[in-house]
Amino acid sequence: MKAKRTYRSKMRILADMMRAIQGEGENGAGPTKILYTANLSHDRLTQYLEELAEKELIILTHAESNNRVYALTEKGREFLKEFVRVERISEAFGIEI
Repeated sequence: MKAKRTYRSKMRILADMMRAIQGEGENGAGPTKILYTANLSHDRLTQYLEELAEKELIILTHAESNNRVYALTEKGREFLKEFVRVERISEAFGIEI
């Protein structure tokens, strides 16, 4: 019997990426840390990092050749805080987001 495969919503993927960045503290996180923690392919990582930056939820704080570091903006921290709140409410009602 095959196990049911559950897919993450785009919102959850973005939140997972932001949690990975937040988990590294004020210094932020590099792409490799985000990639492994959020369980993404490199293509999706690049696409979503660009989207988060365009929406001003993250900022590139350090960019030397192959050593990039991303940090949450104040807007990003607020978004993640609200996402966690909505996540808890939805789980209480048995609804996946």
